[in-house]
Order: sequence, then structure tokens, then C-alpha cells
Amino acid sequence: MKLIRYGKPGAEKPGLMLADGTLLDVSGFGQDYDQSFFEDQGIEKLRSWYNENKDSCATIEPGSRLGPPLKNPSKIVCVGLNYAMHAKESGMEVPKEPVLFFKATSSITGPYDDIVIPKNSEKTDWEVELAVVIGKKATYVEASEAMDYVAGYMLHNDVSERAFQLEMGGQWVKGKSADTFAPIGPELVTSDEVDDPHNLALWLKLNDETVQNSNTSDLIFSIPELISYISRFMSLLPGDVISTGTPSGVGLGLEPPRFLKSGDVVELGIDHVGTSKQNVKAFGE
Repeated sequence: MKLIRYGKPGAEKPGLMLADGTLLDVSGFGQDYDQSFFEDQGIEKLRSWYNENKDSCATIEPGSRLGPPLKNPSKIVCVGLNYAMHAKESGMEVPKEPVLFFKATSSITGPYDDIVIPKNSEKTDWEVELAVVIGKKATYVEASEAMDYVAGYMLHNDVSERAFQLEMGGQWVKGKSADTFAPIGPELVTSDEVDDPHNLALWLKLNDETVQNSNTSDLIFSIPELISYISRFMSLLPGDVISTGTPSGVGLGLEPPRFLKSGDVVELGIDHVGTSKQNVKAFGE
């Protein structure tokens, strides 16, 4: 299944995207796509409910805003430098262990919402990433069992302010967490819909120019390795997000470096997972 949410920010309703792109309201199911949904076998229950009630599900009006496809995850755990060429363009060594950082959940927005460049920013950057959604509590998980904990996958633009991240000391989180810095979706694609998450083309265009073009086969640390590794240091809760890293082609690595400005348009996608598009504007516009 492909889970979507639609409506005004903060008032989204649950829906489904069918194979032909039709969007259906499934509010009658009675539960949003939050932690309790995932921990209570919500995907299986929703599938059963839909099979019995699909004829009564209303079609979502075309042009409706699509919001984040899950509600209030407890955390977004991001993985840095997880593609070798991206580590090289960043001037950093290929890591021997996964590089982890958090992204504030307040940065989450819908897949077509604007990216807002923060105050005093001159180096706001883009990053297309495959995000993994956890389906059940994961603590000290073995890599051999880790894929059993995956509920599904989403598209994530890990928007980053490089000066805040790299030039101001401290942790990366402050360059990653501005409002609007985590457009996710439009759909959460359940794990059964993706045959091999380690062989997915991913790309990003800036103003129609392709700047990132790679494949998840180039991940340094695989999804099972990441889930196992992260679960050694914290429990991953149902609905939590792991963003698996970005390939080369970010603005920081271009010659000369190139960063987002008001009026830019960012489009990105991952095979079998979805596409999204964000317009860029400056804070206060």
C-alpha cells in the first residue's frame, strides 16, 4: 500500500494512493498514521479494512494539499556520509562506522510545501535521501533480522544549512533542523511494495538541471546494518524515521559551490518510492 495524508498543515487526514494515482480518503478507518498505528499492526488492519470498505472511500479532491505521510514520529535519525562520493566531495574520509545525527521533527513538512531559507543563511543545500520507517520497537536488533522491523519507505529532502552545520562548532543538528528542512513523502510505500531497497535510482533536479543521480546500491552501510547499529544506542519506536544518506551532487560539493536562493525549484525522486517538488523562498517572503 501507499499511505498518504492530506489537508491543511496540522489537520491532515489519512488516505491511500492507488496504483493508478487515485487518492482515497480512509478517515473511516479511524486512526491516523502515528506511533500507535504502526505498533498495533496498523498496516495489516488498514489493508483488511480497505478490502471491506473500499467502495465507500471518497476520492480526494484533485489539487488537495498532501502533507507528511506519517504523523509525529518520535525522531528522525539521519546518516551522514553514507555514499563514498558524497564523503569525498565533502572533504571527509569514508566513515568506518555510521555517522549519526538527529533532525528535529519540527522541520517536517509536506512534499510540495515551500522550503524556507532561514534568517542569516547563505548556504542552504539540498539532499535527496531514502527514508526508512520503523514498524515495531527495535532495541539491540541483529542485522539478520532488521528488515522485519521496516514498515516502509519514503522520499526525504534532507535540506541543510552548511554554515550552521559545519562552520559554527558543535553538532550538525542545528544545520539540519530549521522549519521546512524535512519535506517527506508524498507517499509512505509499505515494505512489500519495494522488492529491493538497495537497488533504487534516486535523483534531484535544481531548476530542471540534474545535480544528483545515483542508486541506493552505493550505500556504504546497508539498511539492516543501520537499523542494527542505531538500535545499539537507542530504541527505535514505531513510526520513527531513519534517513539513509545522500549521494554526491549537493551544492557544497559543486565547483564552485552552489546554494539555494529564493525562486529556485527543487524536484527529486526515488524509483518505486515517489517524487516531490519544493519551491524555495526566503524567510519573511
